Amino acid sequence: MTRAPGGRDRRARCVTSGLGRSTLAPGQALRVTVIGGGLAGMAAAVSLAERGATVTVLERDAVLGGRLSSWPDHVNDAAGGGAIQMERGFHAFFRQYYNARALLRRVDPALGFLRACDDYPLYGPDGAFQSFAGLPATPPLNLAALVKRTPTLDLAGLRGIDGDIAAEMLAFDGPGTYARFDSMSAKEYLDRVNFPAEARRMLFEVFAHSFFNPEDTMSAGEMLMMFHLYFCGSAEGILFDVLDGPFGDVVWAPLRRHLERLGGLVQLGAEISSIDEPGPDEAVVVATNVRALASLVDANPWMANGPGGAVWRQRVQQRRQAPPFAVLRLWLDREVAGDRAPFAGTAAIGILDNISCVHRYQDEARTWTRRTGGSVIELHAYALPESHHGDDVRIRRELIEQLHAVYPETVGAVILDERLLVRDDCPSFEVGSYADRLPVAAPHPRLQLAGDHVLLPFPTALMERAVTTGFVAANAILGPLGVRPEPVWTVPPRGVLASLEAWRRRRRSNG
Repeated sequence: MTRAPGGRDRRARCVTSGLGRSTLAPGQALRVTVIGGGLAGMAAAVSLAERGATVTVLERDAVLGGRLSSWPDHVNDAAGGGAIQMERGFHAFFRQYYNARALLRRVDPALGFLRACDDYPLYGPDGAFQSFAGLPATPPLNLAALVKRTPTLDLAGLRGIDGDIAAEMLAFDGPGTYARFDSMSAKEYLDRVNFPAEARRMLFEVFAHSFFNPEDTMSAGEMLMMFHLYFCGSAEGILFDVLDGPFGDVVWAPLRRHLERLGGLVQLGAEISSIDEPGPDEAVVVATNVRALASLVDANPWMANGPGGAVWRQRVQQRRQAPPFAVLRLWLDREVAGDRAPFAGTAAIGILDNISCVHRYQDEARTWTRRTGGSVIELHAYALPESHHGDDVRIRRELIEQLHAVYPETVGAVILDERLLVRDDCPSFEVGSYADRLPVAAPHPRLQLAGDHVLLPFPTALMERAVTTGFVAANAILGPLGVRPEPVWTVPPRGVLASLEAWRRRRRSNG
């Protein structure tokens, strides 16, 4: 196969190899406990169960899904009443999310519940606007077309750019990029590139914010990897798809049924502090956020038993969470303008990072809108500044004010119901952290880690990293037992200019 299933990029790569049985051999026993029922944990659980393992998923919340979860709620009578599913915010399924899509195909092989977003517009101060519709998908043609359509990147603006450092966006080379840029912040990198101020705000700062890390503390190496994954290294394009229904209905209920048909067990509301050390025919996958992982390792000394265990334990305790993020969902008494996209980013509009018109893509919200004539709007603020921590009143007020500034037709709209969620369970990728990130393999030979904080040797991020680490963890457990691995795909591991930039660096170092 020359392409990932459903993909268009011929340079995408399958990083798993090896033959083996499709399932465990008769008489082979394998019991696996998966701690965490989000994308990472369920990816590991499903892959293991499909290959014959007996799997138990322990999830502390009342629902599956982690940051992709949804749960039953009810809008008030002023909003027309009725049961709904509340969620933790908009999630984009990019076309280069090969492994996340492979997990979704377990419950819908045709991915019929995904709806394409035709644009990802960006709004800035004073009427600034940027569209990504119609761009070529293949790098570097996509970047050239974006530069051409960006007014502030005219000849004068381009003259001021540091071409050598800007070229690193197209020259990602894995550990080499981190070696050069992990000690630099994303802000410092963008300062050095010296983009015109408006182009920087509209094209780059908005993406840095979307990674849940503030640019003044985020590793420039991690940001360059993200640029490579989403735009500069993949020929799948910058546009994405969204789920057409609540996550619980569309993903988690059917995925749980799939796992249970395979003999798996899901325990919700399972508060886990200690867990027995796995025996020879057992394994454990910890697929939690970094705070929960640190608590588990602290309470279960056996997890660090093995080569380098003391250093590993210290690295676990040093991992940090990103600043809190907020999601404000509003049920308004009127529609927004007809040309508003389902999802739009914002730049330099206070704490507001994007606006979702949920009723433009999700069936439940669309039904409510048809019944009431209103709209369902989500406002997102990633990596909240410290001045806003713990001040929900201020967060709510500013998000609504900033919505009015970007979508003026919402001024005067009556808020019929609302939900404000503030969470702080995303991983931090701060300057200098790359060397201490945790791989899938733990010191104990029968313990594996999974999650979007876990290090992989190829470009992945966010939901895709979570699912991929789950698959990699399952493969690590099953491989020694002679079982064929779950296919794992990645975008091209190196940028289109990686070889050229390496040659130029050698020339410069040789004088």
